[in-house]
Amino acid sequence: MTSAATSAQPDREIHYASRGSSYFDVILALFCVVLVVSNIAATKSTEFISGHDVSLGPVQVLPIISDGGAILFPLAYILGDVISEVYGFKAARRAILVGFGTAILAFATFLIAMKLPGASFYENQDAFESVVWSGVQIVAASLVAYLTGQFLNSYVLVRMKARSAEPGLWRRLIGSTGVGEAADTFIFCAIAASAIGITTGGQFVNYFVVGFVFKCAVEIVVSPVTMLVINALKRREPTYWV
Repeated sequence: MTSAATSAQPDREIHYASRGSSYFDVILALFCVVLVVSNIAATKSTEFISGHDVSLGPVQVLPIISDGGAILFPLAYILGDVISEVYGFKAARRAILVGFGTAILAFATFLIAMKLPGASFYENQDAFESVVWSGVQIVAASLVAYLTGQFLNSYVLVRMKARSAEPGLWRRLIGSTGVGEAADTFIFCAIAASAIGITTGGQFVNYFVVGFVFKCAVEIVVSPVTMLVINALKRREPTYWV
């Protein structure tokens, strides 16, 4: 077989870059920021198409129920995909655990701040305490869901890559996200539902389905950009093709 024919064949070797690079540091920092900000934003419940009570059997269809964390949290899975695909499972595991630690640190800071004596002119102590205490349940839900979903997302992507090597990137991104987001969204909704005002089974199904569909839809819509970022990193990381 000629060298030209050989180069035209898909790369069947499994490649990962070393995480000792400035690119990995930037992605890890962004990953942690996304997680912390999403946890804070998730303390606010949101409702769309209010004033229309529509149900299919026991399942509430309208209004659509979500939370503020949905704005940014899908990016955590996109970044998780980038880390898993380019740097491998060990690097993804480190990112997940570092993110876990930053989320705990952030919430511990809020708890301490809540207990500090307020200034004589500070009038928002009750509101601050309300948000922080509701955050206890939300943070607990987020951390359990986050650990489960992110590990599943990374594991599935790496296992799929072990089967297909470099080809099939889009399938890996969508497949791993579907598994990870399903677990993450269900666990989070199950633990945090009462903290954000979910009181019925129909509302719970609405909250879970809307969250899962929205997060997966974001992943699908931005997957071309995700693939561009991944391929650019593969070209720029000197250790990836070694």
